[in-house]
Amino acid sequence: MRAKSDENEKYSEAIDRMQEGLEAMIELYNDMEEETPFVDLEEGVLKDLEKAKQIYGEEYVSQKVNGILKEVLSWLDLEGDKKQ
Repeated sequence: MRAKSDENEKYSEAIDRMQEGLEAMIELYNDMEEETPFVDLEEGVLKDLEKAKQIYGEEYVSQKVNGILKEVLSWLDLEGDKKQ
């Protein structure tokens, strides 16, 4: 296929932009970390949380769960080196 010099330049620019985009995607992929949950919740608990979010809204349920977690964590000695 033959191209005029201006067409050749447009193709070259397009290929350069595609290459930059591919490099950006590869960099994003390489920077991703595997997501690990903070706490392993039982399947039933996860289902109930989803149901509660549908009924009461995500913000309300998050506030309630955070409040409960803060209370539970207050029972633990987080300053000491004790492992039980």
